[in-house]
Amino acid sequence: MSAGPPAIETTQLTKEYGDLTAIEDLDMRVERGEVYGFLGPNGAGKTTTINVLFDFSHATSGSATVLGLDVHEQSQAIRERVGVLPEGAQLYPRLSGIEHVEFAADIKGVDVDAAAILDRVGLDDDDRRRRVGGYSKGMQQRLGLGMALVGDPELLVLDEPSSGLDPNGMAEMREIIREEAKRGTTVFFSSHLLEQVEAVCDRVGILNEGQLVAEDTIDSLRDVADVNPVVEFECQETPGKIGLTDRERVLAVERDGNWLSVTCRESADKIEVIRAVDEHVTITDVVAEETSLEALFESYTSDSDSADGDALSDEQSAESASARADGGRLLDTGGDR
Repeated sequence: MSAGPPAIETTQLTKEYGDLTAIEDLDMRVERGEVYGFLGPNGAGKTTTINVLFDFSHATSGSATVLGLDVHEQSQAIRERVGVLPEGAQLYPRLSGIEHVEFAADIKGVDVDAAAILDRVGLDDDDRRRRVGGYSKGMQQRLGLGMALVGDPELLVLDEPSSGLDPNGMAEMREIIREEAKRGTTVFFSSHLLEQVEAVCDRVGILNEGQLVAEDTIDSLRDVADVNPVVEFECQETPGKIGLTDRERVLAVERDGNWLSVTCRESADKIEVIRAVDEHVTITDVVAEETSLEALFESYTSDSDSADGDALSDEQSAESASARADGGRLLDTGGDR
């Protein structure tokens, strides 16, 4: 990690919309050079947090800095050093892909090789010269990422970056994130695709009902999460009753043909279970799975009653629209520049 102030830091950050508290007392710190996954169920407040960080929406209380700069007082300076791919970014249908990248470069006041940027995100020469109105959702997402990369940003913020991408596109997105991290770029992204997060993140923060309920490496979160480990056995013969459920450390036993699945209280109990099964049947294979990221995520958010989607109030939508251009949000005007 590079020296200097954190890439992102919030202190008791709160955003309210009337009686609705979208984020509450959020304390979060993203170090320079790390890849940070921002997780949470729909409606948890992820998009609201990103809007506040880039002054699309003003916090009700608390403070936040990006690259050491105050998000409200120095928002323009922040946008010059950050690349943002917002969820559902709207594009100009009558402009080509290459014109979009040139437009983003004009806003940042930098010179770019637009064709090289679009080639990097997987848009070939024919694609980048076509009008964006004919793009698929995945192509639009690739273009949005290309625009976010303009100016070699110090911080790359991606809100649901895999939206609309096929498996190949998702793999390419992961590779771009890894490449940016190697260059020293801090990458902060929200996603509901947990396998994407596990593949690239140094740390994750889990937001639930507007509050940060966990923040650490995935391995560390696994160690403290209240999720029971499972050991699966393939046996040479169909296993009969071998008394596992009589053990205090065993919570459940399931059988499926020659397979035996045992749920333990803790990871340390798996060795005892393996020895116990080995005493009664011939084991041909053992699968002692790590807690899946899905199960880990559910353990921190299972009490969520959030509505589906990060609901935007009229006030929030208006604030986002007013800041759209220099924050990377392009409004569909239906016309040329």
